[in-house]
Amino acid sequence: MENGATRPPSGTQWTIAADGHEAVIVEVGGGLRSYRHDGVDYVDGYGADELSPGSAGHVLSPWPNRIRDGQYAFGGRSYQLDLTEPARGNAIHGLVNWVRWHLVEQTDDAVTVGYELPPTPGYPWPLRLRTRWSVGRDGLRVAHEVTNLGAEPCPYGYSVHPYLQLPGVPVDEVSLRVPGRSRVLLDGRLLPVGVTGVAGTEYDYTEPRPIGDAVLDVAFGDVTPDADGTSTVTLAAPDDSAAVHVWADGGFGWWQVFTGDTLSGERHRRSVAVEPMTCPADAFRSGRDVITLEPGRTWRGAWGIRPGV
Repeated sequence: MENGATRPPSGTQWTIAADGHEAVIVEVGGGLRSYRHDGVDYVDGYGADELSPGSAGHVLSPWPNRIRDGQYAFGGRSYQLDLTEPARGNAIHGLVNWVRWHLVEQTDDAVTVGYELPPTPGYPWPLRLRTRWSVGRDGLRVAHEVTNLGAEPCPYGYSVHPYLQLPGVPVDEVSLRVPGRSRVLLDGRLLPVGVTGVAGTEYDYTEPRPIGDAVLDVAFGDVTPDADGTSTVTLAAPDDSAAVHVWADGGFGWWQVFTGDTLSGERHRRSVAVEPMTCPADAFRSGRDVITLEPGRTWRGAWGIRPGV
């Protein structure tokens, strides 16, 4: 373990490797700093000496995306979250992306990290979170579980924020496929105001096509599952010589795709964030696809990254 003088901003680094796949999981946020296969980086991560930029690799829990004014009601009571996106007046990306997760178990090809979320005025339910990151022949697999340790039901949502890249392929030339038949309409604060179909519009990526100059920060819903019940977003090179697939199990009914246009410096439009989500933005207010977790119960979900053509 690093000493106090050299400890990275993201804390302890856990490296897992197998079958040519390698990933680095970090203590701060319990997230993904890098992932490569046969020496090719498919995740646009960050250095050991950097803070995670643009929520790169973060686990987003107990809600993904934004909550308007940080205010919501559940079980007949109203709650106020801290506004962690003050410029827009929103609470964003949950409560665990900057906390220190602890090591639960580690092997050469897998690491499990955990965090016990204490109750707070804005979210007064204690949770036990565990994430198992593993690599193998089929790529990177992530299994997340959360247990309600409290005496009352609680609202819950989960997502994760990896940025994907195909080395040498600019975002404009990437061919994108998203199996979502609708998208969320947003206001100026990037909060939902409606849902509309994508068929026949510039947001229809149900068949692969180049991103071009499209500016995307879009949540896609009405997901069409694959034969095995999962759903998959694919980024491919224009000549189909390389591709990377992000898959998620049936508990994830939404995909957020972000082309990085609001990021500054060299990260501007350098890669594409592909986020499997259990619910869309502002779900604690709308109720849309919010998980109600009963006392003592555990929710489980899995997703992963698979390089290939």
